[in-house]
Amino acid sequence: MSRKPNPKLHLQHSFNLLRRAAKWPIWADVIARLGLAFFLIGVVILVHWIDRAGLKDSHDGHISFLDVVYFTMISVTTTGFGDIAPVSDRSRLIEAVIVTPIRIMVLFIFVGTAYNFVIKRTWDKWRMARIQAKLTDHIVVLGFGISGSEAVKELIARGTDPGCIVVIDQSAARIEQAEAMGCNVLQGDASNDDTLIDVRIAQAQSVLVSAGRDDSSILMVLTVRHLAPHVPISVVIRAQDNELLARQAGANNVINPVSFTGLLLAGSAQGAHVADYMADLASIGGRVQLRERPVAAEEVGRSIDELASEGRGLRIYRAGKPYGFWEPEARRLEPGDQVVEVVRCEECEASVAAG
Repeated sequence: MSRKPNPKLHLQHSFNLLRRAAKWPIWADVIARLGLAFFLIGVVILVHWIDRAGLKDSHDGHISFLDVVYFTMISVTTTGFGDIAPVSDRSRLIEAVIVTPIRIMVLFIFVGTAYNFVIKRTWDKWRMARIQAKLTDHIVVLGFGISGSEAVKELIARGTDPGCIVVIDQSAARIEQAEAMGCNVLQGDASNDDTLIDVRIAQAQSVLVSAGRDDSSILMVLTVRHLAPHVPISVVIRAQDNELLARQAGANNVINPVSFTGLLLAGSAQGAHVADYMADLASIGGRVQLRERPVAAEEVGRSIDELASEGRGLRIYRAGKPYGFWEPEARRLEPGDQVVEVVRCEECEASVAAG
């Protein structure tokens, strides 16, 4: 369905992503960083102890192990009181060639730790809060595998602003792919309540679910329906036996790619161009498009054959019930009806003619 970008959700690219890196626990990362820093400090203490003869203590002239530890700490932290100093050429060379690079590494470790655990996390939370504040009437895609990525490409091709799309997946590579397309992204478990709340699932326009496994997809549908009772959900289900379960879980549309492939094959057996036309209808690249939209105000009272868009009306949905173009209900459109129609794709025809 072609739609215009939502001006309320137009985000700058620099604020166009939600992220949650799936790494090891924070405490483990902190311990690893501090362990490396103290290991390097221990190396410097050992070097200074071995070369303690090249150091001079202006206080008592004697270099003890405590003096070595003290000198190492003030040296590594670049404090330098001057009461202990290297005096021999070898000690000064060691300070320049060995200790100074280690000192720089230790400083980088401490500065990097402070950045990651204080500055960067505060910045990321602020960015995430800004995005969340503008997320409304957006499309949430749960799973960015083959079906999910193709759906996003088709949405963008039909005019949907990538800033109106939020992709959730546990794979870092898939998240990077979605981010490169301009979508908002969040790396995490799409069946988790907190993850869906973070993307404001209750304010979404629609949710597309394609987890790759039917059990995972159905669990995601259940979670979404629990958090967003009125948001339309479309889900890809590969086993026909699970289609009913998906609908019972709360899915509005259940798509079975295997069944659709079978329909194309069966159609091609009874006509050389049936499958070609069905693919034409489904894709933005075709000469015609299959579109669903609410009935326009000027169309109320008209027949489905008299649409203002000049499209071919195929079906209407009234109070959730479908009516074909041949049925009496379709001869008079009412407010609130949803119209399914076939319309020309003038842009596609122009590109074909130019080619």
